[in-house]
Amino acid sequence: MSKIIKIKKGLDIPLEGAASDRTTVDDRSVLFGITPDDFPGYTWKAAVKAGDMVAAGDALLYAKEDERLCLTSPVAGKVAEIHRGERRKIEYVSVEKGERQESRDFGKATDKNARMDALMRSGLFAMMRQRPFDIVPFVGVTPRDIFVTAFDTAPLATEMTGGEERRWLETGLKALAAFTSGKVYLSVRAGSGITSSVAEVYEFEGPHPAGNVGTQIAAIKPVNKGETVWSLDAVTASRIGRLMETGKVDYSARVALTGPDMKDPHIVETTVGASLATLLDGQLDGQKTIRLISGNVLTGVRVQTANGFLRYPYRQVTAIDEGNDADEFMGWASLDPKKYSVKRTFPAFLRGLSKPFNFDARVKGGHRAMILSGEYDKVFPMDIYPEYLIKAIMAKDIERMEQLGIYEVAPEDFALPEFVDTSKIELQKVVRDGLDYLRKETL
Repeated sequence: MSKIIKIKKGLDIPLEGAASDRTTVDDRSVLFGITPDDFPGYTWKAAVKAGDMVAAGDALLYAKEDERLCLTSPVAGKVAEIHRGERRKIEYVSVEKGERQESRDFGKATDKNARMDALMRSGLFAMMRQRPFDIVPFVGVTPRDIFVTAFDTAPLATEMTGGEERRWLETGLKALAAFTSGKVYLSVRAGSGITSSVAEVYEFEGPHPAGNVGTQIAAIKPVNKGETVWSLDAVTASRIGRLMETGKVDYSARVALTGPDMKDPHIVETTVGASLATLLDGQLDGQKTIRLISGNVLTGVRVQTANGFLRYPYRQVTAIDEGNDADEFMGWASLDPKKYSVKRTFPAFLRGLSKPFNFDARVKGGHRAMILSGEYDKVFPMDIYPEYLIKAIMAKDIERMEQLGIYEVAPEDFALPEFVDTSKIELQKVVRDGLDYLRKETL
């Protein structure tokens, strides 16, 4: 029987543009791209050159630290471009889909070593994360436990698992259990009915960030110094299950097109790394300046419609107004009931803050020194002092960072504190820089 955990601290942001239940199939996308920045912790090098022919599952990039660890092509076709930025850093590798689709067969692995090799070469190992540091897991390190989350509470997020994914989820959990010296934990939404004979199941209820794996780890079994845990979502676990049974990787993705500026918010069945120009054809108002986000508004990546691709974790695209042409009367002193504020600065709370609001991308405030007001604590459910941890990271005080629990956190855990922050500090960037600095100095 699953255990129930109630998350009391948090905030559900009432953003307009929730996806409807209508589902369409993307059969027009031709260009697909993989972005190495989505997979931190390793130095990625090109395994192909422009013009090469590849099958789905063939390596596009490999890790300099271990050549078995690859990022693979989601489709069969011709390598269109290896796009490089400053200092010849690879920004993305794109593949033009061919008429004939062939998939690489990794074989049915029968032992632990063969399964690990298949995970690394198939690109699925890179879709997992480890704590500490929130990076692709270190090769050769046995995790204390593995945490799988089967739901998402981010703004406008949809359900992760449907009937097809659940068929393979149990197989994936069984495969993962062989890689840890501890347990596999599966976190599900309360009342979902998802069970497992392999993993220890916990039901969560409460506001965002109840669906964040960091919140779940902290509530189930926190990470201490010297310990390593792996985390992944149920979609990746299902892909692992399919790989172990069939020898092939499933690169299909159910993507929610969401946001106030999406003309028809709905679900699209497409492929990992799909070109956004095709995926969003006819969805955006060409007369407006729109910020396009691959992911949700709190943790997603800003992308360009013309040359952008669906980014990891390949589940959501959000469109909101940039807000650079706004002309508001009285600004922060406005009595407009359609303006949202956590602190009830505007009278919108009189109509109810649970009703959807049309947010835009403006910061709506100036950058200033951190104010120790306790406002982070109201939306931060982990047993950590977030304000003091942020100050320790800014000071690069490693000993203090360790004492305050930096090994437990990832940038996404600070997305809500960043949203409510009066000082408008980029908390997620601060945490990312702090984790990278800690890894550089201690390993």
